Amino acid sequence: METAIKDAGLWEIYRKVQEDIPLNREDGLRLYTSKDIPLIGFLANMVRERLNGNQAYYVYNQHINYSNVCMNLCKFCAFGKEKGHPQAYEMDINEVVEKIRERKDEPVKEVHIVGGIHPDLPYEYYVEMLRAIKKERPEIHIQAFTCVEIAHIAAKGGKTVADTLKDLRDAGLGSIPGGGAEVFSHRIRERLCPEKLSGREWLEVAKTAHRIGIKTNATMLYGHIESPEEKVEHLLALRDAQEETGGFMCFIPLAFHPKNTALDDLAPTGGIEDLRNIAVARLILYNFPHIKAYWVMLGPKVAQIALSFGADDLDGTVMEEKITHMAGGETAQAISRSEIEHLIRQAGREPVERDTLYNTV
Repeated sequence: METAIKDAGLWEIYRKVQEDIPLNREDGLRLYTSKDIPLIGFLANMVRERLNGNQAYYVYNQHINYSNVCMNLCKFCAFGKEKGHPQAYEMDINEVVEKIRERKDEPVKEVHIVGGIHPDLPYEYYVEMLRAIKKERPEIHIQAFTCVEIAHIAAKGGKTVADTLKDLRDAGLGSIPGGGAEVFSHRIRERLCPEKLSGREWLEVAKTAHRIGIKTNATMLYGHIESPEEKVEHLLALRDAQEETGGFMCFIPLAFHPKNTALDDLAPTGGIEDLRNIAVARLILYNFPHIKAYWVMLGPKVAQIALSFGADDLDGTVMEEKITHMAGGETAQAISRSEIEHLIRQAGREPVERDTLYNTV
């Protein structure tokens, strides 16, 4: 094995992994350009098992996408629609609560709520939505609103991000999902999502949440026009933010699905690219406790393999995911607890049901 690692030009990275030394920008670029995917997976698995042993986590969760009406209309998104578009929709608070009520007899631990940047919904809508969910199901953990949504909600209310987060927390917000990060590169955001919060602003919202005790996740959307350099810079920016505040729980690399987007001439990602991005993330983000292989985007089979390429989490049962499927995702919209545990055991790992904050259920 050591001979193969030397021949692949990965010896210095191997030494750093062994000695638990953080990788640098040049290391990241080498990992993104190396053709030795099994060896990169081997290195990532060293870190994965050091942090999480043989465990693979999942959560019994439910997704609610309350509206796809969006002012940003990013070029990589098939979900967002202009108001008045035939496919545009928005749910009132009673409809959101009804979604919770439909699954009240199931052991759902988390409800994951995200939507578009709606031009008209008032500040009170978001606060009252959380209150209504908590009234219907007090024990459930609400993971809601990306950093992009949080900044928008704050602007609608004429409040600071910190005060907005405190209001949402008081209403029932438990944590924040990682969406909207895309790739922090100014070049990419100018070309693909010029209306969206900048990378620097996204990080500041996340760090503000951490400072007041709200945990968050983080993502990176790959497989479109990004370069290896831009992906490495994105990961290093997240790592630096984690050093500062320590509030990120999990990193989720998100595979771009081009169908029904402005970039539908691009080919979807392949399994090698998916596994590489998971492995490189695990190797660079030494201070992130968990790396997620989001089976909805990867497909269950690649997600299984990812459990040996640095990932230790498959997300969860999900139930009615819309964002990926509107972009041509062909995976199921839900998976049972027994199915997800079977996938994990087949991969040679030990399934562990968790809550949102990674406490064992």
